[in-house]
Amino acid sequence: MARKGEDYIGTMEVRDKHRFDEQSLGRFMASAVAGFVPPLKVEQFRGGQSNPTYRLTDGAGRRYVLRRKPPGKLLPSAHAVDREFRVISALNRTDVPTPRAYASCEDDSVVGTAFYIMEYCDGRVLWDPLLPEVPKRERQAIYRAKFETLARLHAVDYTALGLADFGRPGSYVARQISRWGKQYKSSETEAIEAMDKLLEWLPAHLPSNDGTVLVHGDYRLDNMVFHSSEPRVLGVIDWEISTLGDPLAELSYLCMLWRTPKDWGGLDGHDLASLGLPSEQEMVAYYCNLSRRAVPEPALWNFYMAFNLFRVSCIRQGVYARALDGTAANVRAADSGKLVRPAAELGWKIVEGITRGAV
Repeated sequence: MARKGEDYIGTMEVRDKHRFDEQSLGRFMASAVAGFVPPLKVEQFRGGQSNPTYRLTDGAGRRYVLRRKPPGKLLPSAHAVDREFRVISALNRTDVPTPRAYASCEDDSVVGTAFYIMEYCDGRVLWDPLLPEVPKRERQAIYRAKFETLARLHAVDYTALGLADFGRPGSYVARQISRWGKQYKSSETEAIEAMDKLLEWLPAHLPSNDGTVLVHGDYRLDNMVFHSSEPRVLGVIDWEISTLGDPLAELSYLCMLWRTPKDWGGLDGHDLASLGLPSEQEMVAYYCNLSRRAVPEPALWNFYMAFNLFRVSCIRQGVYARALDGTAANVRAADSGKLVRPAAELGWKIVEGITRGAV
C-alpha cells in the first residue's frame, strides 16, 4: 500500500523516544566496522514505520544506516533485526541488489536495543507509484526493474545460502493467517466485521499450490532504492519480515497496488496508459515469464489479493496500536489506523466476488 512520500522522505533530528548514547555506538563502530572514522553524526529517517532507522555519518563523510528494535513492549516475533541482518548478509553473495551488511549487535547496553549497521545506498526512493518525478517514457522501465528484482529474489537457492532454516517450507499462507491474525487480535482497538469474516473464511479456503522461495515479506516500490538516474535497483531494504514463503503471495502483494484506490495512493481509478504505466495483467505476465511460472487462474489470484488485504489490515493495526502507546517509529504512524477497516472491507468484497463466481 503506497504512502505519501513527503511525509517520509529525508531525515530529521532523532525523536526523543528513539534517542540513544551516540558515543557508545561510535565506540562499537570503531571496533566492528572496518574503515569507520570518528566522530559520529546521527539523524533519524522519517520513514521506517516498524524499526527506527537512522542515517549515520562518520568523520570522513562516509554514510551508513542503522536499524534497531524500537523501545517499549513489542509484539511476539516482531522487529527481528537479527533476521534482517542475516538475510542481507546472505543476499550480498547473489545478484539480488541489497545494501552491504557491516555489523550486528544483540547487546542492549550499546544503544538500548538490538541493532545492525549496513551500507547507505545513495539513490532514489520512489514513494509515489504514479512516478511523477520520472519522465513518462521511463516509467515502464522502473516497473520492469521492480518485477525483475522480485524474480531474481524468488530464483535464489536459499539452501545454498545457508537459509534452509530461515522459515518452514510449505503452508506459508496458513501460517501467515494464523500469525497475523493473532497479532491483530493482540493489538485490536475496535471490532471490524470484515476482519472477523476474513479470519474465518481465509483459513477454510486455502489454495492447494504450495511453492517455497525466499520472500521479502513487504516487497513494494518504497522498500527499494533506485539509481539516481537509471531504472536500476541499487538495494532492496526493510527485510524485517522476510522468510521462506509462497511466491504468489509476494507477487500479489506487490500487485495489490492496482486494486487499491487513488485516495490510498493506489493505481485503481487512474488512466494508466496515459501515464505511461503498465497494467496489473502485463506485470503478472512479465514476472511469470521471467520466473517460468504459469499465470495464476483468476479465483486463485483473487484469494491471494484478499489474503494480502487482510495482512495489510493486521500490519496497519499493529502500527496504529504502537502509535497509541507512543512507541511507533514513524511520525505519521497514527494514520495507519484509518486504513485498517477499509482494507479489510475491500478484502471481504473480493471474497464475495470469489464466492459468487464473479472473478
